[in-house]
Amino acid sequence: MDNKYTKIICGKLYDGIKNELQENMEILIRDKFIDSVGIGLPCLENCNIINLSHLTITPGLIDAHVHPQFFNWREIYADTVFNSDGYRTLATYHTAEKSLYGGFTTIRSIGWFRESYELDVKRAINEGYLPGARMVVAPHLLATTGSHGDMSQFVRNNPLISDFLEKTYLGTGNGKDFFRAAVRREKKIGADFIKIMATGGFATPNDDPDDIQMSDEELKAIFDTAKELKISVTAHAYGPELMQKLIKFGITGIEHGSLMDKETIKMFEQTGTYLVPTFCPYQDAIENNEESMSKKSPEFNRKLHLYQERLIKGRENIINSNIKLGYGTDLVAVNNNYENGREFVAWMRSGIDPFKILQAATKNNAEICEIDHITGTIQPGKYADISGWGRNILRDENALRDCSFVMKEGQVYKAESYINL
Repeated sequence: MDNKYTKIICGKLYDGIKNELQENMEILIRDKFIDSVGIGLPCLENCNIINLSHLTITPGLIDAHVHPQFFNWREIYADTVFNSDGYRTLATYHTAEKSLYGGFTTIRSIGWFRESYELDVKRAINEGYLPGARMVVAPHLLATTGSHGDMSQFVRNNPLISDFLEKTYLGTGNGKDFFRAAVRREKKIGADFIKIMATGGFATPNDDPDDIQMSDEELKAIFDTAKELKISVTAHAYGPELMQKLIKFGITGIEHGSLMDKETIKMFEQTGTYLVPTFCPYQDAIENNEESMSKKSPEFNRKLHLYQERLIKGRENIINSNIKLGYGTDLVAVNNNYENGREFVAWMRSGIDPFKILQAATKNNAEICEIDHITGTIQPGKYADISGWGRNILRDENALRDCSFVMKEGQVYKAESYINL
């Protein structure tokens, strides 16, 4: 079979490698893969030319912290009781599809407490049956009873129902034997990585972000088993004490880290541990946006005010560090979970260099997702995952909410703008 060639004429090009927008660049694509990148590339016979000279071109972007399992953020807590596995699976696919159309060709699903059959959605997309962002999946949150990962606490006023629901959460339990078996099961069913809920959170009613919700014995069982099975581990964590403990256990990376201090930063930098800081969910607290905070649950709103000063200081510490940062939205309130470009707004308002943000959403995230051999940069041999943007990506905070072109593995999909949502 003859190869199919496509040439993209770029306006400006950010390739995920150089911190610059290159002029007059072209990308030659052979079937699913990038063949060459340069100026004045030869136009082969029957080559399809796509003129994007009016756009800034980037690698297909990656969101490294997505909860795709719900359609509407206002109904997320109803999922505790009312939504079926089938409904949750459809929601997962909907998020993957909408993320793709918004210019994010890969999303990292960060785990859920109930079945959503994300691995089936991932498989259907990979096999070409459905259009959607490539998925990197941790199927279940590993969590202890009453922790931030135990959503049965939302019906805690009826202990019989709460206890029954907890038994249906495959990743929720207690003790080293439980968690050793849980890691093995996640690996068996095809998990790409392990996600643990090691601390409390902001949204849940009965815990706090500084809580440590796994014993050293439980953590050791998780990390020892993961090392034996050659699978990486990330953790939901906020406070310095827990983050330092996790780094000593040899964790690959951490999600959130919002209460970061300078001592913990040094440990991140010395060990190369990555952080996906998920700025977006806490931006309203940083900006003291009472209207946005009021849309969140009473527990979420109360804790944002309680921890507001520490959130502001933690943000300052993170952005002034040399920690390897990933880009992740963690949208579970106020905005749709496929509005991946909203994290860009939070980073820009924090005064972060736009190239650092773009690197986090491309090269860094590909490495965090362990798929940097196939995507994350525009280089020969990698998949032709390419996005195009009509707004100024170095100055416009809404640039990544307004996609104008998207290609995944050499196939063009419709691009959608989420600027008016």
